[in-house]
Amino acid sequence: MRVGIGHDTHRLVEGRPLILGGVRIEFERGLAGHSDADVVLHTVADALLGAAGMGDIGELFPDTDPKWEGLDSGELLADVVSRVLAAGWSPVNCDLIIHAQRPKLLAHKPAIRANVARLLGLPEEAVNVKAKTGEHVGPVGRGEAMCCEAVVLVDRAGG
Repeated sequence: MRVGIGHDTHRLVEGRPLILGGVRIEFERGLAGHSDADVVLHTVADALLGAAGMGDIGELFPDTDPKWEGLDSGELLADVVSRVLAAGWSPVNCDLIIHAQRPKLLAHKPAIRANVARLLGLPEEAVNVKAKTGEHVGPVGRGEAMCCEAVVLVDRAGG
């Protein structure tokens, strides 16, 4: 078994939809990025790649490549899951923390959990979603950005 950790941060900007864990959330701003900027799915993908010793999403999906512009991060994570499975690893569970001052995410956590579980091929109880504010400190607390951390456990496929 191996453990991987992921982290990602994106600025909040006008004129973009807010997508977290593949779930569109009504809010006046969204996350800036080359793709759909889904900070949750980017973090989970990096944690998976880390657990499998396969680099990070910046190497596989560089923001300098126009073909990834506007990419649905669900497709990005599905690609990462396929690569990890092909390398002989299988996700076991995922624990993640979303840091956002606003909007409040309590009502959205079940949908995020269900979607992350579906993308990882796991039962919902194997995925946990926590949401924390920035307590009005730093870029998250001032509402300038959102970030996410994830820990993913993998096991040898069939193990």
